[in-house]
Amino acid sequence: MSDIEISEVNSRRERSAFIKFQWQIYSNDPAWVPPLIIERKTFLDRKRHPFYRHGDAALFLARKNGEIVGRIMASDDPNYNSLHQSNVGCFGLFESIDDQDVATALFDAAARWLRTKGRTEMMGPIDYSTNYVCGLLIDGFQFPPTILTAHNPPYYRDLIERCGFTKAKDWYAWWFVDPSKAVAHLQRLAARFNARCPAIIRPANLKDLRDESRRLREIYNRAWEKNWGFVPFTEAEIEFMTHELKPLVIPEFALIAEVGEEPAGFILGVPDINVALRHINGRLMAFGLPIGLLKLLYYKNRTRTARLIALGVIEKYRRSGIAEMLVLRIVEDAMIKRGFAGELSLTLEDNFMINRFLEAMGAQRYKTYRIFDRTLT
Repeated sequence: MSDIEISEVNSRRERSAFIKFQWQIYSNDPAWVPPLIIERKTFLDRKRHPFYRHGDAALFLARKNGEIVGRIMASDDPNYNSLHQSNVGCFGLFESIDDQDVATALFDAAARWLRTKGRTEMMGPIDYSTNYVCGLLIDGFQFPPTILTAHNPPYYRDLIERCGFTKAKDWYAWWFVDPSKAVAHLQRLAARFNARCPAIIRPANLKDLRDESRRLREIYNRAWEKNWGFVPFTEAEIEFMTHELKPLVIPEFALIAEVGEEPAGFILGVPDINVALRHINGRLMAFGLPIGLLKLLYYKNRTRTARLIALGVIEKYRRSGIAEMLVLRIVEDAMIKRGFAGELSLTLEDNFMINRFLEAMGAQRYKTYRIFDRTLT
């Protein structure tokens, strides 16, 4: 590995190279969706991204004979470790040519940085925390990634495992194959539960998104608190994500369930903007003109694919039919009336209740993502 040089990213120019390296890896992958470069710059900006108000991260590039051949991010989230009484850091944004020496050098660099933070374990791929993109795709490579999900070459798994990582947890992505079957199943369940739990389901108020985002944060942090890998959204993080998703959110795709004055659950879906991003190669401007932006708006308005990002019900209201009623509304309003096809992701492999529920609706598991971990010695 003597000809492999690892350097930490410390300038805008290096950060730009870090982002654009993906184009080299995926040049022959028809399923890959180029990210929006301006969004990636914001995501990695220490002054703008709210993760850096409580956590820290470092970016590294690998060069071989002067050419960039790999990249990785190491991140440290004190909130996660405080909650779980753990001592773990994360790696994310991993990309590499198919060269074990390159991968080893990148993971060694991430491990060294995490040890300076006092961490004794590393897990990933996790971009900052599980509230963002996470997981390595291990099957379903032929399908394009939907919004806020990962995609990678099949050989990454071997590179990671040869660096001493083992499986920590799998996540599933599901595809709604037959919405009419889902509606028939859910209508029976909703009719049975309606009398027992007088929940009111309403669209999110997009005119008062700040207040609604606080409500969603409260539900999310209470509904997910016992899930593996959970870390609470900070107020700054939920405001940041709400701002990022606001241009995409459709009222019928963002529903809140309330029992009396108390929020009980929510469901959030968004049109899959990745369908449009495939056509602009990461840029809104070309030749000084907003060609990419015009293409983005054109394809966005014609997108009929959506991703169901989150479904959460506070523990005391589970088994009361609220989840079923939320999904029923989404399927009826978004899929049946508007003609959307949909993915629901990600679900934990051992969340048997939600996985059986999705199977009963006719959803098919079509992708698996894996989180790996290893001890830092």
